[in-house]
Amino acid sequence: MSARWLDDEQWDGGGQRLRRKRHKPQGRRRLADLTAQPSADQGDDIIRRLVHLGHLTEVVAELKSGKEATAYVARGPSGTLLLKIYRDLQARSFKDDSVYREGQVILDRRAAKAMQQRTRRGLDMLQSGWVLAEYAHLWTLWHAGLNVPEPLAGPFPVDYAETVPAVLMRLIGTEDHVAPRLSDVRLSPAQAQSAWAQALSGMADLLRLGYVHGDYSTYNLLWWEDTVTIIDFPQLATRQNPNFQALLRRDAESLATSFLKHGLQISGDQTLRDVQRRALGPAPTPRVTLP
Repeated sequence: MSARWLDDEQWDGGGQRLRRKRHKPQGRRRLADLTAQPSADQGDDIIRRLVHLGHLTEVVAELKSGKEATAYVARGPSGTLLLKIYRDLQARSFKDDSVYREGQVILDRRAAKAMQQRTRRGLDMLQSGWVLAEYAHLWTLWHAGLNVPEPLAGPFPVDYAETVPAVLMRLIGTEDHVAPRLSDVRLSPAQAQSAWAQALSGMADLLRLGYVHGDYSTYNLLWWEDTVTIIDFPQLATRQNPNFQALLRRDAESLATSFLKHGLQISGDQTLRDVQRRALGPAPTPRVTLP
């Protein structure tokens, strides 16, 4: 009788434990593996899957590596896109997302227990949930008319779930000149005022929809053709989260602090008041997605 796998352990046919299956967390992927021919043995399994699904044709270059994921410039049937691939949860420098997940209701008690105990299955579910949340938030915000990258898989979960642990979105900028973060550019006084007003409006638009970004600063705002685009949404929290107000205040303070580089000295308290006032105003025009 052949051996079988159960809960990451190997057992023989008589029920005797042989050894524990080892799983090495997947961290940052090598660009050489992502750019290899999808059919080659050295190619990456995620890239093969995305090519097979028709989302991707090739990876061009690595753009940026962060705490949770690495972003790449890629090409697909819809043109140039941004490919964001998350590391396994165990391989991230940022691992504790509990402050953002508070208030979420998980009806499957076994699943909730696995995530709480951070078993292998639980970590896999946390990983998938983090990626699927970014897609879901992107679609909600895109349809609501906010300046966010257009998601390129979906809009239904059954479609974008097939791309986990990757997120596909329209590239802001061009293949040769990708939009920089606001934290990395030099602005004229007039541009700084415009960027500030747009950043406040973006945060207010989120608040109007019942969201707080959770990591809102010039590091997660792009600047392209004098327009601010908001990025990075997996940690987005709703009003059901008991930390909502604290996260909102933290975002206001982070935004104000990060704009000091551009010569604007505005307190976090004033920023929060301005955002709350703007949230009472008119909403952006919703986008209509053609079938």
